[in-house]
Amino acid sequence: MLHRGIQQWYVPLKNSPALWLVHIQRGRCFIGYKQVHTTLSKRFLGHSSYSNVQGAPRTAYLINRRGLHTSQCECTSDGSSSSPGVDSTSSGAGDRQRAKAEKRRRRREKIDEIQRDGEEAPGSRRQGAGQKSWSKKEIVTYDIPTPPGEKKDVSVALPRSYSPSYVEACWYDWWHKMGFFKPESLAKWRNPVEEKEPFVMCLPPPNVTGVLHLGHTLTTTIQDSLIRWKRMVGVPSLWIPGCDHAGIATQVVVEKQIHHEKGITRQDMGREEFIKEVWRWKEEKGGEIYQQLRQLGASLDWDRDNFTMDQKFSHAVREAFVRLHDDGIIYRSSQLVNWSCTLNSAISDIEVDQMSLPGRSSLKVPGYADPVEFGVLTYFAYPIEGSDAEIVVATTRPETMLGDTGIAVHPHDDRYSHLIGQSAVHPFTGRRVPVIADEAVDMAYGTGAVKITPAHDYNDCEMGRRHDLDSLNVIDEEGKIVAEGTEFQGMKRFVARQAVIQALKDRGLYRRTEDNPMSLPICSRSGDIVEPLLKSQWFVKCSEMGQRALRSVETGELKIVPAVYHKTWRHWLANVRDWCISRQLWWGHRIPAYRVEIQGMDPADMMENDHWVSGHTEEEARDKASRKYGVDGHRILLTQDEDVLDTWFSSALFPFAVHGWPHKTPDLQEYYPSSVLETGYDILFFWVARMVMMGQQLTGELPFHKVYLHSMVRDAHGRKMSKSLGNVIDPLDVIHGVSLEQLQSSLLHGNLKLDPKELKVAMKGQRSDFPQGIPECGTDALRFALASYNSQGQDINLNVGQVLEYRHFCNKIWNASKFALSAFEKDFSPQPIDEVLRSATPVDLWILHKLATTIQACHKGFNDVDLPMVTTALYRFWVHNLCDVYLECIKEPLSKTQTEECMTSANVLHTVIDGALRLMHPIMPFLTEELFQRLPRQQNDECPSICVAPYPTLQEHPFIDEAVEEQVEVMLEVVHAVRSLEGMLGLKRGQSKVGITCQDEGVLSNLRRLHHPLATLTRSPHVDISSGEAPPPGSAVLAVGSKCTAYLHLQEASNKAAAERLLARQVKAEHQLSKLKTAMAIPNYELKVPERIQLSNRMKFEELEAEVRSYKELLASLQTMSR
Repeated sequence: MLHRGIQQWYVPLKNSPALWLVHIQRGRCFIGYKQVHTTLSKRFLGHSSYSNVQGAPRTAYLINRRGLHTSQCECTSDGSSSSPGVDSTSSGAGDRQRAKAEKRRRRREKIDEIQRDGEEAPGSRRQGAGQKSWSKKEIVTYDIPTPPGEKKDVSVALPRSYSPSYVEACWYDWWHKMGFFKPESLAKWRNPVEEKEPFVMCLPPPNVTGVLHLGHTLTTTIQDSLIRWKRMVGVPSLWIPGCDHAGIATQVVVEKQIHHEKGITRQDMGREEFIKEVWRWKEEKGGEIYQQLRQLGASLDWDRDNFTMDQKFSHAVREAFVRLHDDGIIYRSSQLVNWSCTLNSAISDIEVDQMSLPGRSSLKVPGYADPVEFGVLTYFAYPIEGSDAEIVVATTRPETMLGDTGIAVHPHDDRYSHLIGQSAVHPFTGRRVPVIADEAVDMAYGTGAVKITPAHDYNDCEMGRRHDLDSLNVIDEEGKIVAEGTEFQGMKRFVARQAVIQALKDRGLYRRTEDNPMSLPICSRSGDIVEPLLKSQWFVKCSEMGQRALRSVETGELKIVPAVYHKTWRHWLANVRDWCISRQLWWGHRIPAYRVEIQGMDPADMMENDHWVSGHTEEEARDKASRKYGVDGHRILLTQDEDVLDTWFSSALFPFAVHGWPHKTPDLQEYYPSSVLETGYDILFFWVARMVMMGQQLTGELPFHKVYLHSMVRDAHGRKMSKSLGNVIDPLDVIHGVSLEQLQSSLLHGNLKLDPKELKVAMKGQRSDFPQGIPECGTDALRFALASYNSQGQDINLNVGQVLEYRHFCNKIWNASKFALSAFEKDFSPQPIDEVLRSATPVDLWILHKLATTIQACHKGFNDVDLPMVTTALYRFWVHNLCDVYLECIKEPLSKTQTEECMTSANVLHTVIDGALRLMHPIMPFLTEELFQRLPRQQNDECPSICVAPYPTLQEHPFIDEAVEEQVEVMLEVVHAVRSLEGMLGLKRGQSKVGITCQDEGVLSNLRRLHHPLATLTRSPHVDISSGEAPPPGSAVLAVGSKCTAYLHLQEASNKAAAERLLARQVKAEHQLSKLKTAMAIPNYELKVPERIQLSNRMKFEELEAEVRSYKELLASLQTMSR
């Protein structure tokens, strides 16, 4: 936050009704964002141009939107800035700084041009795709001084309308201080359910690399809704927070930061100092992530917080490695790994993106000034030894031919059968290259002859093993050629590609190139082309553990929902490869393995991958080595492996390491295994399967018995959210609101990864999707929106307009509750509902029945982790049952104070508002707490918070009454028919006399009993209900099912005007139908038009046909009645 300081300035911004707050404290300049005529925003935006701030100090810290320091700079007299920490007079530093300054200047010029291109004339912004129009809402804040952790003052009047800023203030700190999130605390306020095991979940630990995105928000929403529901049901519930150190991702980010700020590399700093820098960065980012989780309402037990690099967790990681190594499950071997030459490290499969190329394509590659060409198949010839014959091969990677040790053909390919068993001669080294036969060769690809490079291709490696071919490393860790005695030695791999092709041409061995559609492996962290390298690394044997994990799903011991992912589970685990866990990084769990050297023993007598021992400490490892080799400890020299473990290794231990494993702690015995795991489907193998394997191997049981997988969150157009598209939505922007100018500034000043061309595309995308920015929607609306999407099986296309709709829904709940509070008399004390039902009306009984069926739907939805079922039931109850019907019907009875009718309505209203708020609480925690605290309570109800209030049950609300439901539903059908008539005729509500004719005596009797609510909802002072008489002349008629007819009695003038309006609407609908019919009749319509458009057209066609038909029938009835 900004602290109170010595001086402040407000600086006007160009083209913006806002001010930058420039704030001085102890010689530092803090810059924040302030709307005119409003209180200072809690979210700040960094900016680099403060040369126009008169008297500003030389040193300034930029503050990002979450109020955290992002960079420091020295302000010069001309407004430029330079980074601290580098002595510009030191050797070489000045040149580097000038080059960097020039680079920044050029980038700034391009960005300024982009900004100018983005400026639009007032009123020129169109509505964004899928974004409904919105007007700026009044932001009301809670300004009563409340110390953190103290309860909010609920004695003051509620604001006129719903404001998320007001509602969400103070509650979270109070919940946390009261201990509502701790499983041990539930018994303080209510009796836990007897003989129930605790409900336990672990938050999938977000990476410490940055802030939470919408995928995290979806996970948080689903998990928090489940844990709050379980807590209210009476089950002791534990939700464990944590943060992942994210080794490779974090190291990359921090390296970029120190290079950007200080112009140095991690190698310049040294390992120890760099690790300290990462820890400082972690403390900043980790706190920011946890603050976001609090803003989302996540009811986590913060006293059990875990970080995967803390002391407790690190001990668990070392113990797991040592045990698995001692058991022979972890071993060291030379195998192919995914290698990033830019990161100089092995990377996991999840960090490899596959880029599809249609053919010849030029791509930027880190470390290369010019684009590199891919998607090309190069043909060249190998001369056959001792003859004039040759064999032509084709490859997409000509540079790897330097490591070829074989040429493979299919055994049934007659073109090459005479060459099988012979050898070719390598043109650059003279090495003999045998021609082998293997059925894996595709005879139709290229020439049908395949070069084999076992050290640089996974398929070639397998084939090389089958045929006992040598593996020659010809590319090193930095991506340079290792081919001593050749002209290519030391060249970069893609420079060598062209050099090899040229050398082949010089020797007359080059034949041709052709386009080749292919998939290119890209490192997601660096953008580099992944290089398979043969390296000595640590591996985990996965075959046996994988089979055990596979059987657990097949036997039903482990349940995965949705079941469609069973096939994915089998695909990954049926033939699972051993897992490389070595990473050539500094940030992470250093591998607790030690290379052994024994004084007096020839190193040649020890296998390279066998002279290793593991241990928690060097002393433990020395003792193991002494026993293993039968020598005294003083003769043993140990060197710890410099590498660190794959982040997924420590993550795989999360469900039990958080409880203090390997120690048998009370938490481990009480809360392991977890009840449920809820996470995204994209990490089913990388995290979920590995947790299952490690849990079964190290603890002897599954870490959880149910896995619920949700889908990916995409933008409104179905695109993956990407910074380069400008469609990444920050959850806090949706919660607090953000202007288009702020969104654009975030791209300009906070995203160094985008080049100016990408930046232009991103900014255009933002202007298109968010022309008015994003309105303040609040946490509850965002949570409800995410919970409403069908998250199991289909990706979620998040529409901010939909979130805004649910903000309006929050306002509806707010107004309904305010109405109820105003209706309760000052000394109102709710009575047990059973005591007032004797005087209840059918509508009272109907709303209680609707509450009971909503309770059923909510319990089923939560039990099945089907949150859309819950949100659908709650929305229907609040909007369509409570607000649209019941509140309208009881306004008159409530006005008759001190009557039995009034007391009955008030008690029923209290019952349904109280029940509906408690049903809603797991998904909308803040709004429901604010309103629940103000509801009158029954005697002896001392529940301090809705967090620990009982979740409604049918035992509490046994009001299922299908007969009453049927009676009222018929009445509502009549109301809808009347409203439909009024809509089609263009009449105001209640403008015409309403009548109903009914053939069925039972229905007739019920409608007469419901005359008052029927008249209220149709806004007709009197509704004529008769038993079969024909509607009077001049009436508009509409059938209601098979037993009733509703009509509006029109005056002659109204009848004529209504007929004219109907005819005009009929003509318009017929014109639309004709145009659509023409569009659907084009030649090859089924082939040319996308299937989704065809489906939409069919639906629209049927709707228009029904619309035209109804207009004709209504016109006919008007004409008949007028005769």
